[in-house]
Amino acid sequence: MRQRKKERAGFTLVELMVVIVIIGVLAALLVREVMGHAERARIEATKAMISEVGQAADMFKLDHGRYPESLEDLLYAPSYVKPEKYPERGYLKRRPLDGWGNEFLYRLEGSGTTPYAIISYGADGREGGTGDATDISNLEMDR
Repeated sequence: MRQRKKERAGFTLVELMVVIVIIGVLAALLVREVMGHAERARIEATKAMISEVGQAADMFKLDHGRYPESLEDLLYAPSYVKPEKYPERGYLKRRPLDGWGNEFLYRLEGSGTTPYAIISYGADGREGGTGDATDISNLEMDR
């Protein structure tokens, strides 16, 4: 009788490659899902900051009878406001930034139910765009 060689314990190269491919596919799916959540979180943070800036602008109007001319006016007392009527810490704690770290555009529209626009240009920081580069503003949020 011939004795068989002891079979080696372990995995073949093909088995290892299959496992590596499966792990790679699962990792790619996980990364895509996590990135989608991060982008949605940036969009929601931007909307929340737009609301906070809008509330500060409305409070400014209640205190001074007019809307601020710029976002800077919500941080520091402008020359057209009596210093004693301006809150010691301003209307905002810090300069407002969108979810991508870009500054908001603020402008007085002069008409409609919301007389000002607070705009984020999205991930690309430029007007227009789609996906995560879509512009976000209080005018569209109020609709």
